[in-house]
This record gives sequence, C-alpha cells and structure tokens, in this order.
Amino acid sequence: MNQFTFTGRLKTSLIIMMVVGLVSMGLTWIWDDEIHTRFWSNYLHNASFFTGISLMAGFFIAVCITAWAGWYAVFKRVWESFSMFLIVGLVLMAIMGLGVYFGWHHIYHWADPVAAVEDKIISGKTGFLNKNWYLFGTIVIVGTWYFLSSRIRSLSIAEDNDDNDTDFAKHRRMRLYAAIFLPIAGFTSAAMVWQWIMSVDSHWYSTLFAWYCGASWFVSMICLTIMSLLYLRAKGYLQQVSVEHMHDLGKFLFAFSIFWTYLWFSQYMLIWYGNVGEETIYYRTRFDHFKPLFYANLVINFLFPFFVLMRNDTKRKFGSLGLVAGVVFIGHWLDYFLMIKPGVMHTAHEHLSHGHDAGGHHDMSFQLGVQMPGFLEIGTMIGFLGLFLFVFFSALSKASLVAKNDPYIHESLHHHV
Repeated sequence: MNQFTFTGRLKTSLIIMMVVGLVSMGLTWIWDDEIHTRFWSNYLHNASFFTGISLMAGFFIAVCITAWAGWYAVFKRVWESFSMFLIVGLVLMAIMGLGVYFGWHHIYHWADPVAAVEDKIISGKTGFLNKNWYLFGTIVIVGTWYFLSSRIRSLSIAEDNDDNDTDFAKHRRMRLYAAIFLPIAGFTSAAMVWQWIMSVDSHWYSTLFAWYCGASWFVSMICLTIMSLLYLRAKGYLQQVSVEHMHDLGKFLFAFSIFWTYLWFSQYMLIWYGNVGEETIYYRTRFDHFKPLFYANLVINFLFPFFVLMRNDTKRKFGSLGLVAGVVFIGHWLDYFLMIKPGVMHTAHEHLSHGHDAGGHHDMSFQLGVQMPGFLEIGTMIGFLGLFLFVFFSALSKASLVAKNDPYIHESLHHHV
C-alpha cells in the first residue's frame, strides 16, 4: 500500500486525545492561581516542545538533501509530514507572544515593565528580551521555517508526480531551498530557544543552552519517527522500510542520546567549576527542589538508551527499539518540564508576593504540577500529542508514502549496512 488512509477510527482516537488535553487545560485554568501560572507554563512547555520536534524534522530533511544522502528516501514522507506541524506551531507560539504583548500571563520576569527598568541585569537585555521581538520575531522566524519546509515538501510531491523530470530539476531546487534553510534554522532556532525557554530564568544564561535544547528536540523527533514507522508497518504500510533503516534510526537515537548527555555534562561542569552565583542558582534550584526529576533526567535520557542500545542487535529488534523510543520521548518531555517549570514558578512567586497574596501556592514543598508533572500535565501533553499526530497523519495521507521519483529511492530501497 503506497497511499496512507486516515481512517475514521484513527481520527476519532486522536480527537479524543485532543479533548483530554482541552479538558486538562480547562481544569488547570479553573484550579490554578490568580495569574494562571500552571496553565501558561504547561502551554509553553508543550507548544515549544512539539514545535521544536517539527523544526528538527524539516531541518534534518535539509541536512540529508544537502549531504546527498539516500538512505532515508523511502520514509522521507514521514519527516515531511512532521514538518507540516510548523504552521500549527506558529499559531501556538504566536498566542504565547500575544500573551506577552498584552500581559495575559506572567511567565517571564523580563516582561514586567518595572523589572525592565529597575533590574540592572534585565534592563541590559531589553534589546532582545522585549514584547515586540518575542511576538513579531516568533511570527517571522517560525513563518520562515514553515515556508521553507513547505516548499521542500511541495517540490518533493511535484517530483513524485512528474515522470518526465529526468534531469532532476525539482530535486536541484529542493537542494537550493535546503541550503538556504540550514543556516537560517541553525541561527534562528538558537534565538527562539533563548527567547521562549532560557529567558524564563531571565538572570541566567548559558552559551550551550541552544545546543542542549536542539539536541533534546532532535532525539524526540527520532523517537517519534521510530514509533510512527513501527505503527505504519504494523498497519501494512511502508513495508519497504527494512531492519537496516530502523537500525540506522536506532544508531541516531543512541548517538544523539550520548551527544545530549555530553551537552548536559558540559553545561553543568562549566557552571560548577566557574562557581558564579548567578549561574549556579539554575542548577541549585533544580537540585534542591526538583531532585527526583534532576536524576530521572539522566537515567531516562542517557543510562537507559545507552545500555539498551549499546548492543548492535538491539537496534535491529523492533520491540526493543520501540520501547526505548517511547521511554526516551517521555524523558525529553520531562527534560523540557525541568527547563521551564522552576523559572516560571519563581517568577510567579515574585509577582504574587508584590500583590495582595503572598502566593503560598508557589512554595517549594512538594506538589504535583510543580516539582513533578501531575495528571493535568500528562493530560495536556496527551492533547498536544494528539494534535501533532492529527496534523502528521493528515499530511501523510495527501501524498504517496514512497517517493518513487526521488533520485535516491533505489539506493534507499536496497539500503544495507
């Protein structure tokens, strides 16, 4: 079968997931504090996480095209369809930007006009950390990502429908768009990471943080790729995807889990060694008040995939590969929770302590939704995942699953390591 059918049953399942997410977000809003800190932090967490996964899919397609790679051609429609979520990510992050612009939330300390004047560190960053750059920078940059990804996908589909394209003119145009996309995505993704995520701890910064977040996005994208391919194969699609392809995806999962750990250690070690108070507070807070997640982050995202996938044959076993992909995907979702929640809760506490309520809801005693994701956080993630998969399967159903006219399709079909 070379045409994916988005069945009513699958649509219903994904809609149920989205309803679970909406109900969870609604309950979060109702049971939240007066400035809805938990709601907006959960929204930022999931919106940035799934938008980043979509970006990494488009980015890696551009990498493979530019490198003249052929191994991925048989399942490249999966990555192309992942990248189509960028238009939804644009809307989601634009809503976050509108929240900054109109003061709907208090996620970012730098968005407080008083802090921007009185806080010397924040006032020195206002050229970048300001509501105009957040909103309009997000719209322009994510819009550019979507435009370039959609052009590559459109040319890929047009190539598939044009049997007379013997000189591969469309593929050469794809290579041009890919070459344009790579530096743009490389530089602007760092700017968005600094704006969306790192600035929740507005006094803190790390030159490795953008690499760290990007590696987490990339590993999550590979995990979703593995699980999607296993699902499609189980339904009778993409039988051309062989053990060799899955083995290569397993190697990417293994290698970039180690790369993510290298970045984690490098960032931690340099900050520990430097022992500068405004830098060490980032890890001190997470170690003191988020200790279970602090250690679970390393166990789930490094030790587990390292020891399971270290054996070469494990990367060829679909069951083992699917299990690791599922666990590590959740692990990196938790990683983003740990990046965002402590800074957001601190900002909320500061804001409420200046109001009529000292904000006892934001003390550091253990509570679900703060130190650990609760049922509402899990439900919200299920909703966003359902939305991502709905967009993915919708895009997947609009083109043939195997790109028959890709110049490297025969190399991919006979891929062997």
